[in-house]
Amino acid sequence: MSYVQNVLDHLIQKNPSQPEFIQAATEVLTSLEPVIQANPKYEEAAILERLVEPERQIIFRVPWVDDHGKVHVNTGYRVQFNSAIGPYKGGLRLHPSVTLGTIKFLGFEQIFKNSLTGQPIGGGKGGSDFDPKGKSDREVMAFCQSFMTELFRHIGATTDVPAGDIGVGGREIGYLYGQYKRLTNHFEGVLTGKGLTYGGSLARTEATGYGLIYFLDEMLKDHGKSIAGKTIVISGSGNVAIYATEKAQQLGGKVVALSDSTGYVYDPDGIKLDTVKRIKEVERGRISEYVKEHPTAKYTDGKGIWSIPCDIALPCATQNELDEADAKMLVKNGVFAVAEGANMPSTIGATNVFLDNKILFGPGKAANAGGVATSALEMSQNAGMTSWSFETVDNKLHDIMINIYKNASAAAKQYGYTDNFVVGANIAGFTKVADTMLAQGVC
Repeated sequence: MSYVQNVLDHLIQKNPSQPEFIQAATEVLTSLEPVIQANPKYEEAAILERLVEPERQIIFRVPWVDDHGKVHVNTGYRVQFNSAIGPYKGGLRLHPSVTLGTIKFLGFEQIFKNSLTGQPIGGGKGGSDFDPKGKSDREVMAFCQSFMTELFRHIGATTDVPAGDIGVGGREIGYLYGQYKRLTNHFEGVLTGKGLTYGGSLARTEATGYGLIYFLDEMLKDHGKSIAGKTIVISGSGNVAIYATEKAQQLGGKVVALSDSTGYVYDPDGIKLDTVKRIKEVERGRISEYVKEHPTAKYTDGKGIWSIPCDIALPCATQNELDEADAKMLVKNGVFAVAEGANMPSTIGATNVFLDNKILFGPGKAANAGGVATSALEMSQNAGMTSWSFETVDNKLHDIMINIYKNASAAAKQYGYTDNFVVGANIAGFTKVADTMLAQGVC
């Protein structure tokens, strides 16, 4: 039995109730077989065993009081996975589905994503099973202040720098930062995604969506194709989907569908982004409201967005939203490129369908790294007590995403997996972290 399989078997035995984490670890580790075989030093130093075990797992209760005086208790998590190349970096997710396994899966993926950016940031993730939907601003503030009252002990500008994720936007970051400053008496870059008046970075809001399109554009150019004139389907209608739509439209693409947790909207004339921005960013409404203003569009309840014929598919909602059947439908309907704007939105079965059919496929740890890359740029600005222009940050983001594609492509070719950017991204991200761990000894 191979070293990789031994590690995976032990991991499965140890974490039987964490399927997302097992899925992520399986996808990464199995793709590293050629690297492990060519570099026995990694096995000798037990790099994989150390890599799949978080450096620290923090679990705590979060009591808070609602507007009616009732006390609620949620569970908070921060998994500090790997700090070999820099302070832990990764978002905070607030959603009822959050478990320790979810956070471990996200934190594990973050190690390689952050490595790919070329920035000095390690991997971590956190969050809670608290649901901000339907809560008043005061209730969200009460939760965030209670959450930070424990979390502040474990983070810092050079230790662990959380950011936003699902359920954590500018409002939540503001409440979290205010409580951190209150407890520590420190004004420092301990969170990213902050407001522009207190250390936030221009282009951070757009970064993940723009970065996705920059990666996609480079991948297409490298294969003699372009976004211009192509029909695009994007799942989700939050921050990533909105700004992926914006940049794709700027480059001449035609985005015809968006979705949310209730269903999806299809507009054959092309999505009107101003309407979506108002519904989602201002009114916090449902995507179904889009059709009230655009009668040529059609809204459909539930899943099914991947049944819409398109040239390019961009899953930007949540993990495992696109399964094997969806992938086969997309291939049948003529898709030629898929790039992930969320964390592991395609199942392993779906990914294999795309690779087997020679679809250009940009995995999430590479294609959606623009958000954390720009978070690292925000950290740099905070450290220097300065602020860069939108154009400066956007240009740096563009260069980072091009380099991520080139490094993933080169790593894939080096080990005989030309155009397999899943393997290429994993190898490129892993090698940097593993070699750094070797240099730092057993720790």
